[in-house]
Amino acid sequence: MHNIGIDIGSSCAKVCIMKDGKIEKNFMIPSGYNSRETAELIKNILLEDGVDIEKSKITATGYGRISVPFADQVMTEITCHGKGADFIFKKNATVIDIGGQDTKVISLKRGRVMKFIMNDKCSAGTGKFMEIMSNRLGLTLEELEELASNGNDISISSMCTVFAESEVISLIGQGTSREDIANGVINSVVTKVVQLASQIPAENYVLTGGFCDNKYFIKKLSEALESTVESCPQARFAGAIGAAVFSSEMEE
Repeated sequence: MHNIGIDIGSSCAKVCIMKDGKIEKNFMIPSGYNSRETAELIKNILLEDGVDIEKSKITATGYGRISVPFADQVMTEITCHGKGADFIFKKNATVIDIGGQDTKVISLKRGRVMKFIMNDKCSAGTGKFMEIMSNRLGLTLEELEELASNGNDISISSMCTVFAESEVISLIGQGTSREDIANGVINSVVTKVVQLASQIPAENYVLTGGFCDNKYFIKKLSEALESTVESCPQARFAGAIGAAVFSSEMEE
């Protein structure tokens, strides 16, 4: 029997397949327009991988969690991200999860969520903000990171994504280098995240979500928090991993 976690977020759907407490496979697909269609696509991928849906325990989380008809239970993303981060990092820490549309800060103790805060009113400080700015500069996210690491520190001060984009357009018009603008974009996201994280002070931080592979961002975030921020590629799947762990704890 497999234990499966499905995390359908605003931008991507992540899936974790576990067996006997160990991760067999993680995979990710775009969330698409319709969460039910995404769930059906996930089901087909699982079946192609030889997973017996009927004999598996499945937990769904994320924005689209109610759209997974074959799930045995649904749980909030806060709870699952906390559980997944504890499984990955195995330490008391404050989790910073940067998603497509929101940023979450979650304080953990022995795997339990003690306190959390999230910014879901504005896309500033999220993956969507980075995506919009990258598109404006004609860059991929990977190219943005590379250029930012070679740029000078500049400030993009607007708290709103729309106004921040106008600032970027103005900087382009002034002939500011893409390296410097990319650096300013990274700094802007770091500033927004730190403003949120400062409401739950901590000694240990771990990063989950879509920025886990962005080494320059992690470096800048660590400097701004004056604390080492730990991450790893697997942390991108924290929500799905937490959901899979909860599936393994379900009663037979």
